[in-house]
Amino acid sequence: MKILITGFDPFGGEDINPAYEAVKLLPDKIKGADIVKMEIPTVFEKEGKILEKGIVEYRPDAVICVGQAGGRSAVTIEKVAINLMEARIPDNEGKKPLDRPVCADGENAYFAKLPVKAMVQKIREHRIPAKISYTAGTFVCNDVMYRLLYMIDRTFPNLKGGFIHVPYLPEQVVNLPDGTPSMSARMIADALEFAVEAVVECDEDVSVAMGETH
Repeated sequence: MKILITGFDPFGGEDINPAYEAVKLLPDKIKGADIVKMEIPTVFEKEGKILEKGIVEYRPDAVICVGQAGGRSAVTIEKVAINLMEARIPDNEGKKPLDRPVCADGENAYFAKLPVKAMVQKIREHRIPAKISYTAGTFVCNDVMYRLLYMIDRTFPNLKGGFIHVPYLPEQVVNLPDGTPSMSARMIADALEFAVEAVVECDEDVSVAMGETH
């Protein structure tokens, strides 16, 4: 089995992105699966094109994209991507789309093609905060997740794929308000490794209630 894992470059004035910093720490094999690591740009549409080239080149069995969700206190496995680009800040090439679809001919939303509950469960077993998220936002993280799932729907039907959001690194919150959550790159990398283990081990997701009440 081969798994392609991507992480974004820094954005929004930051000089570091916890996503790729953690991805770089992953071993080259997890539970027998070969791990391919790739950095992608925080740029609408371009990240999808680069991701597609990676899929064609490496021919993975699964793709996991990883991005920063500053303010979240846990590693969050995304359940759904929506067909919407709505940027509060510009991406790394100055693009700031407003109320535009990711793919004009795509579905309103796509669900992750990963065992998201099993991934959360596996991470929690190792005493690392993790949960399912039902919103990947409307910035580049949601954009690449949607484009990945669109590609799976239209071009790569046997591919598994989804997205994981991770918290700030401790060094990113030094000058942020007191109480802003963070997590070390090592702990994030460990969480990603456990999530990958679940992908390798589970053909079907576990039947456990993890929904939200609000």
